[in-house]
Amino acid sequence: MPYRAEYIWIDGQKPTAKLRSKTRVLPDGAELPIWGFDGSSTEQAPGSSSDCVLRPVKVIMDPIRGGDDLLVLCEVLDINMEPHESNTRARAVAALEKYGDQEPWFGMEQEYTFFKYGRPFGWPRDGLPAPQGRYYCGIGADEIWGREVVEDHTAACIAAGIAISGTNAEVMIGQWEFQIGPVDTVEIGDSVWLARWLLYRIGESYDISATLDPKPVRGDWNGAGMHANFSTKAMREGWDPIIAACEALGTKAKEHVVAYGAGIEERLTGLHETAPWSEYSYGVSNRGASVRIPWQVALDKKGYIEDRRPNANADPYEIAALITETICGAAAG
Repeated sequence: MPYRAEYIWIDGQKPTAKLRSKTRVLPDGAELPIWGFDGSSTEQAPGSSSDCVLRPVKVIMDPIRGGDDLLVLCEVLDINMEPHESNTRARAVAALEKYGDQEPWFGMEQEYTFFKYGRPFGWPRDGLPAPQGRYYCGIGADEIWGREVVEDHTAACIAAGIAISGTNAEVMIGQWEFQIGPVDTVEIGDSVWLARWLLYRIGESYDISATLDPKPVRGDWNGAGMHANFSTKAMREGWDPIIAACEALGTKAKEHVVAYGAGIEERLTGLHETAPWSEYSYGVSNRGASVRIPWQVALDKKGYIEDRRPNANADPYEIAALITETICGAAAG
């Protein structure tokens, strides 16, 4: 019986890359081959030399189609079988290979906003909804919109073996979050991208789209981020490495902000539980800081830190590679 393999990859659009996918039907028992695509249609090649290569890097069951069908996450190579310039996974792999002995772990909190009919799902057709404050982790049809999509998405991630660890409604109407981790520097990117693909795909069935726009509604409404929780073995065992990690991030603050998603200046304003994008700070239990040390970590004198700066639309491979390089590099001397 033939089976379907959905080849999924990240395109070359700038400043924010998008997911692409296409289906290959393969004979029963056939191994997954490398495949190609038209890079001139994804901003990854000119029309005069348009071929790009898809190499499978992570394979999971397809929880939507079921049966023997698969989801195949691929990295993009050029025709010389070298990582394409848009292939940010390669940097994450290199970072983990270099610093894997420090056992870096990530947990990422992917916020997103449902849209339907050109406005956030749940917003009235005319005018504005009641001010935010009642919607975060809310209950009831007067506070929550899109739960059906969220539940289906969560079930699909669990069935597919993605390391999803939680979900919740967020501060703005129609805004939600899922959490992935703890996993390593490479797996966090693989899992977040696959979970995003499943979210978009499931949303099709409801005619609801999910946007990663970091400021989906201008004005006095929360933006959407992807907070990155990070630890190494040393951080999980002691307090001094926690402080050292926070200090290390401060030495490369500008480099991190540049890599943390387009439109970050609109989200990191110093309001709505953010620090200003142009300043770096860290503190215990402070959601207005660039980096938060959870109160339990301060109490236990060991654990992890939360970098609150990354946008919802950031590339998890870039975030993970950069944080690993910065913190583990400083620890290694």
